[in-house]
Amino acid sequence: MNEICLKTHQIEKHFGGVIALRDGSIDIRAGEVLALVGSNGSGKSTLTKIVTGVLSQDNGAIIYQDSQVEFTNPMAAQKAGVIAVYQELSLVPSLTVAQNIWLANEPRDKSGFIDDRKMNLLTADLLKLFEGTYQPSLHPEAYLRELPPDERQIVEILKAYSRDPEVLILDEATASLDSKQVNCLYDLIQLLKSKNKGLVFVSHRMDEIFRFADRAVVLRNGQTVGEVVITETSEDEIVNMMIGSDEGLIRDHGRKSKDNHKETILVVENLGNDRLVDVNFSVTKGELVGIGGLRGQGQSTLLHSLFGDDYHTGSIIIEGESLKFDHPKEAMENGIALIPGDRATEGLLLMRSILENFHLPNWKKYASPILKMKKARRDAAQVGDQLNLIMESLDSPVSNLSGGNAQKVVIGKWLLRDPKILLLDDPTKGVDVGTKAEFYRLLRQLQEKGTTILLYSSDEQELLDLCERVLVMQDGTIKADLTGKELTESNLVYFSMGASTNHNNHEVSWHA
Repeated sequence: MNEICLKTHQIEKHFGGVIALRDGSIDIRAGEVLALVGSNGSGKSTLTKIVTGVLSQDNGAIIYQDSQVEFTNPMAAQKAGVIAVYQELSLVPSLTVAQNIWLANEPRDKSGFIDDRKMNLLTADLLKLFEGTYQPSLHPEAYLRELPPDERQIVEILKAYSRDPEVLILDEATASLDSKQVNCLYDLIQLLKSKNKGLVFVSHRMDEIFRFADRAVVLRNGQTVGEVVITETSEDEIVNMMIGSDEGLIRDHGRKSKDNHKETILVVENLGNDRLVDVNFSVTKGELVGIGGLRGQGQSTLLHSLFGDDYHTGSIIIEGESLKFDHPKEAMENGIALIPGDRATEGLLLMRSILENFHLPNWKKYASPILKMKKARRDAAQVGDQLNLIMESLDSPVSNLSGGNAQKVVIGKWLLRDPKILLLDDPTKGVDVGTKAEFYRLLRQLQEKGTTILLYSSDEQELLDLCERVLVMQDGTIKADLTGKELTESNLVYFSMGASTNHNNHEVSWHA
């Protein structure tokens, strides 16, 4: 068995009252690839950020090269040889490729000045590791802002590799790479293994886990729940550890289509852009359809495309009419509303009043021939009561509200438009249990009125509890359409990881 180069022991991390990690324990071995596996919210990213100094732990220990350490920041971890490659890049758009790769680690000439020529030559050598997988526009002197996402990810990987790490953590590093680029990364990982480096591989793709990794550790609800040797395990075994059971794989939630699920209101055909690939589905009036899958698989892009906020090809057919939205205003005029995932940056004007925020998309209907402020206030107060909004007054800044009440304002401003189709982008993220319960009741009321709802949630249990159907997305396309007895936590996890289609011999609607 290979020597342990880094070990975490019972790491704990709390964010207020939320326990992100209760027992994060892993062994990273020299010359091996350890896959870190878990569903959304399992604690994978929190653990890797603690190991690399981005976050500090509340309890537990990190043992590195036989000594207990605690990296106070990423630079301290990098200096010690522990480096991460994240999907959210740490690069500087205004710098060149070479400047990004060698930032704070630049080669110097005899006078101590940065040696640009040597830096560019070293960068050209590094780029050969991905030779044939990128455009000529990727070269040492190219500015990062001019590169597409896959080439930026290559730069991020080479930046980490250039520092000759003892431990390299790849956190969803393949998410924006194509198959040829993934093959090059595989070769690079084999090179690092031959140099006896320790590697951690986090991926949402089951095939990559079985290809890249030697061992896998599974996290569930912030706790290490199992470790397996890849050659001695199966996709089923890993999925069962992720969900905590091998029972209930065929579980009937008692969902029954409502009578108003007859008229098809929305048809999406071959929707595509730089994040989506041939997305096809249809939704009937009053239906609540969930969108699942691990984070970052195109769910938000899909909702923003339907709202006219993202360029796309393909067809969007609403009530039998093919429509092309070039701007959210056009989607709004056709009865579509979007409740975004980040209320602070996308949903609210934090320094403006609750009243103004309620009517951001609605002032036009109160403006003719003069501004009807009494009616605007009356309508805002009515929807506030409907949502049980706790506030001092409509004139208070929305920034004074708690997170849950602020989210109610985001929801309320669209309820004032009485939409036909409501798009929800992870709307309960960061809100308390009570607010969630109120929100769930509201969704049921909207369904009874005939409102059609598309709900993306990063919480699998939320999708299971609320939805009759769930479309599972991976890599920008719909991998499965789950309903009835096939709508189980096991299947949600299985298809979100891109696992094979014969899971427990289920007959599932599969989209290749």
